[in-house]
Amino acid sequence: MFEVKGLEAWYGESHVLHGVDFQVGEGEVVTLLGRNGAGKTTTMKSIMGLVPRRRGSIIYKGRETVKMRPDEVAKSGIAICPEERGIFAGLNVTENLMLPPVIGPGGLDLPTIYALFPNLKERAASQGTKLSGGEQQMLAIGRILRTGAKFLLLDEPTEGLAPVIVQQIGRTIRELRTRGFTVLLVEQNFRFAATVADRHYVMEHGRVIDMIPNSEIEAKMDKLHEYLGV
Repeated sequence: MFEVKGLEAWYGESHVLHGVDFQVGEGEVVTLLGRNGAGKTTTMKSIMGLVPRRRGSIIYKGRETVKMRPDEVAKSGIAICPEERGIFAGLNVTENLMLPPVIGPGGLDLPTIYALFPNLKERAASQGTKLSGGEQQMLAIGRILRTGAKFLLLDEPTEGLAPVIVQQIGRTIRELRTRGFTVLLVEQNFRFAATVADRHYVMEHGRVIDMIPNSEIEAKMDKLHEYLGV
């Protein structure tokens, strides 16, 4: 469904990605693992067209998207939940959820989103930025589920969250897979990634250096520790 080939990206004169290659099959959950600065978030932003200078190939459902504007990428059915979440302070929970436009069929309605995230239903009238960090992460994920996008990019969704919230986000990702969503997940917590993902790509210095099927992650734990420095 999705393939990145020879992706390079720059911030000004800084060459950040050096020929990234990976694939994501329809209905898969795939992670990008790596240390800080490995290029994971830049890869996400490059997919969405949010990096000013890039080259290579990004193919989604048979269409080349590397030359598309960010709004065109979004309309093609790809949605990103950024690490910074981007909650609108002047809107309550329901208004934040309803803000993004619907770009295609298959999105989740509000009752379904509230069933996935009961905390949000309880806080529906609360200002978005008054929520806890975990609730804001739920809101950021819930907001893109309405749009009809079927390929979801989740950037560090568990960072800084309490273990109980991490478990809830894990359950949600597994539920989304059963509903036909495809997920590309940036994570540093490979133990969490192992509970939700089918495969893991390891990034280092702006390149993909290894691919580990989830079924082999225990056998390759020593190599993962070496890659990630944990």
